Amino acid sequence: MKITVQSIRFDADKKLLDFIQKKANKLDLYSDKIINGQVYLKLENVEDEANKIAEIKIALPGVQLFAKEQCKTFEEATDLAVECLRKQIEKHKQKKADLSELSKKGAILAENEEY
Repeated sequence: MKITVQSIRFDADKKLLDFIQKKANKLDLYSDKIINGQVYLKLENVEDEANKIAEIKIALPGVQLFAKEQCKTFEEATDLAVECLRKQIEKHKQKKADLSELSKKGAILAENEEY
């Protein structure tokens, strides 16, 4: 999967970019239909230690999934956002499977009514 990373108000180092790419690639295990992904890393101007925000958007055919997490480190925020996206992918796949099953049942009922 192609990932674009944008760091806002700072320059992300190679180690962080590699970590994000590695974590995002794990989403391919749950769906092989992911088109691309965008990651936005932001530093928020607050006194709180948890001022690092990771936002991840992934595009699937017909739908776009989004997760945003704020933590003490970008790695932790990325981990949580990827886990959130994994759950969203599972829900999306289940919905598609349910709709497919429903349409099959509808087709069978319509076919039986013809006879």
